[in-house]
Amino acid sequence: MDLKKINLSSISPDKIRNFSIIAHIDHGKSTLSDRLLEFTGTIDSRHKHEQFLDKLQVEKERGITVKAQTASMFYNYKGETYLLNLIDTPGHVDFSYEVSRSLYACQGAILLVDAAQGVQAQTMANFYLAFDQNLTIIPVINKIDMANADPERISKEMTHLFDFKKDEIIKASAKSGIGITDILDAVIERIPAPESSTNKDLKALLFDSWFNDYKGVICLIAVKDGVIKKGDKITLAQSSQSYEVLEIGLMYPNETSMDALYAGQVGYVVCGMKNVLEARVGDTIYHTKRPVEPFAGFKPAKPMVFAGIFPVENEEFDLLKDSIEKLTLTDASVKVEKKNSTALGLGFRCGFLGLLHMDVFKQRLEQEYNLSVIITAPSVLYKVKLTNGETIDIENPSDFPEPQRIEAIYEPVIDATIILPSQYLGTVLKLCHDKRGTQKGLEYLSEERIILRYRLPLNEVATDFYDQLKSVTSGYASLDYEEAGYQESDLVKMDILLNGDPVDALSVIVYRDNAYYIGRDLVEKLKKVIPRQLFQIAIQAAIGAKIVARETISQLRKDVIAKCYGGDITRKRKLLEKQKEGKKKMKAVGGVKIPQEAFLTILKKEN
Repeated sequence: MDLKKINLSSISPDKIRNFSIIAHIDHGKSTLSDRLLEFTGTIDSRHKHEQFLDKLQVEKERGITVKAQTASMFYNYKGETYLLNLIDTPGHVDFSYEVSRSLYACQGAILLVDAAQGVQAQTMANFYLAFDQNLTIIPVINKIDMANADPERISKEMTHLFDFKKDEIIKASAKSGIGITDILDAVIERIPAPESSTNKDLKALLFDSWFNDYKGVICLIAVKDGVIKKGDKITLAQSSQSYEVLEIGLMYPNETSMDALYAGQVGYVVCGMKNVLEARVGDTIYHTKRPVEPFAGFKPAKPMVFAGIFPVENEEFDLLKDSIEKLTLTDASVKVEKKNSTALGLGFRCGFLGLLHMDVFKQRLEQEYNLSVIITAPSVLYKVKLTNGETIDIENPSDFPEPQRIEAIYEPVIDATIILPSQYLGTVLKLCHDKRGTQKGLEYLSEERIILRYRLPLNEVATDFYDQLKSVTSGYASLDYEEAGYQESDLVKMDILLNGDPVDALSVIVYRDNAYYIGRDLVEKLKKVIPRQLFQIAIQAAIGAKIVARETISQLRKDVIAKCYGGDITRKRKLLEKQKEGKKKMKAVGGVKIPQEAFLTILKKEN
């Protein structure tokens, strides 16, 4: 459809539908988005490629959505032209913050469920996110043309869990194009139009932003009331900064410039913002000198996992700083502060929503900004009660106070929901028990599938719990979790010493009963990844002054007597004594070079 022939002002708010697609990871959200864009003529066959809205390299490589994307479509329904604004959201538990932000700009959501896999943990979490915001939910069963699809069983699960009526559920296949018309018709018939008015003063929600090298900061906005035009003077409520609108338009499906955006519409605005911190997600935009009541804003994301990010070369610190600033604009849920490590130099301490989130952030730094970085072992935020009655927050093991000053340590816990096939129940119960979990509930979803609820320490889940869960259930289990506060626990700080010197970046917080096994495991792994040097290296795991495990890397030995062919023994002794003196001196001044693999070693803990 030619946008020049469409007058946006003629599309009244009752002809607008703002909706999102929510689902568990790999249930076909991005494929359905592609079909909707093709069916409405937003993209043609020349520009068609798989997962059109997954624009990041990391998304294409991993086949997952990391960043919520928006696209506008025009659809002719019963002789009337409707403007549909689609927001494609991530499915992985670590990116639920992106989902909750996107739902703010919507009045409805398509809940997508795989016809073979059925309802998963993140399906339930996303349903309740949408339900809490009073959105109209359209249930869709996707991939019905697959050989192992069982739409009838999935229908029963959805009616049982979410109280849908059977005739409300649309059966579709995004890949084959089955049911696309039914979905578009349902969006128009079931989802309400935004409650907006063009006659009121401008009030728009800034719900996403990203950085463009040529245009600066591009803001994604949902216009609640009024009209915003090119050349308008606008103000952001939180920062009280004022700007002039330089460019405005729709995402059709990429930035397409228009003269104005009207009440109920979703689009982008460029207003010459240079600093990445100026565009605060959740801010309210209004016309300068005509202030309005601001939106409540978003509940800020709480980081769950903390890790240090350091440049491999110290000279690249400024480059890393700029790159992290630009990246945090597109990912507002990352918390960043500057940190100095004795082992790794200047760097940053970053808070992430989960381990995949951390991994994706690192991959984006390397791919999009061509940086080489070291990322330290992840840790969580502990609360430490001191003997003087004071309570402090600790996120870095190296900041832990002396043991004699600690009265109690509290660690964060989560309430996990695990959906799994019944034949794997025993192995999953053992895994949760090994991770110090407490069972909260067990419910049969059907004869073959179980919902298991557990309270688990976040420290145990933050490293490789998800990988182990997938491993013991052959990939069939799904996990979702939410914060559940803090509980007191018997934890200790374990230092890793190299030749007697502690390496702060390798310190970990461990449960006291497991300390010996974890210490022994770590020193064994480090022995394999730290290369041999010209002097002996002692690797020790210590709790306070007590050494719980030790491994030794023997020195490389140069054969200095190789050139001696027979002759007097005193010549050989002289050479060996000279080598011995040289090694003593080298041991005194030589530092142990630690490769990146040593830090990655601590990422994966084994029982």
